Amino acid sequence: MKFASVRIATRQFDTLLAFYARLSGAEPVRLAPEFAELRLPGGAVLAISSEAAIRQFNQGAAVAASNRSAIFEFEVDDVDPVHAALSDVELVMPPTVMPWGNRSMLLRDPDGNLVNVFSRVRKA
Repeated sequence: MKFASVRIATRQFDTLLAFYARLSGAEPVRLAPEFAELRLPGGAVLAISSEAAIRQFNQGAAVAASNRSAIFEFEVDDVDPVHAALSDVELVMPPTVMPWGNRSMLLRDPDGNLVNVFSRVRKA
């Protein structure tokens, strides 16, 4: 079995797609009017779909903007330039060194999902 992607259902398709494209630097690949993928380095895929598109086939299976448990995590070389570039995004936790050594910041995407942007500690 191969893990294929994570998909976020949203009522703000264009806004959420633009947020994750800006955050990741990946160019969205639109496969349908309200479905797109961000194909990230390393093979990870983040899919964005409108809640309406999901309802066409699976009424009630996914409810937009209701996540309170998953955290979307993005590894970067250096958290601080990303923090500076995203100064207009809701910040939950400023760049902080975690007990396990990663430097991490927490953001909220436009739907309220928690996003962790982190860099691994480089050993001298």
